[in-house]
Amino acid sequence: MSLFSAFNINATGMTAERYRMDTISENVANANTTRTADGTPYRRKVVSFEEKSGTRVSSFSHIFGKTLHDHKYAQSVGTGVKVSGVYEDHVTEMNKVYDPSHPDADDDGYVTYPNVNIITEMTNMIDASRAYEANSTAFNASKAMALKGLEIGS
Repeated sequence: MSLFSAFNINATGMTAERYRMDTISENVANANTTRTADGTPYRRKVVSFEEKSGTRVSSFSHIFGKTLHDHKYAQSVGTGVKVSGVYEDHVTEMNKVYDPSHPDADDDGYVTYPNVNIITEMTNMIDASRAYEANSTAFNASKAMALKGLEIGS
């Protein structure tokens, strides 16, 4: 793997995690939004990632085995990560709260609140920020190696 490939992989990782943090922030900001532009309560959004090249590899052992036997294969593995999509969470149920005085209450007096759990969102935010930090550390390590190589060459 070339040094510039390492820079690219880490940079795409940081970009993807920053986008994930933006989406989590949107979820937290809309945790109490009972009516969106289409008249329904806000629905939690989830970000998914995939390999940037778009090709899927079966397993780590497959990559490892190919790399051991074919050094050219090692050059083509790892091109970074990209956001494959942002999806609304239809698995988690919406929260219903009894509040007959609320303008969005149904006929029985229940208000449907978004399916956003602040604890889950904050846990996901910590996870995304740690992943961003790990990519940043790896990027800085690659940069330090490049600088050291330049110092040795001069």
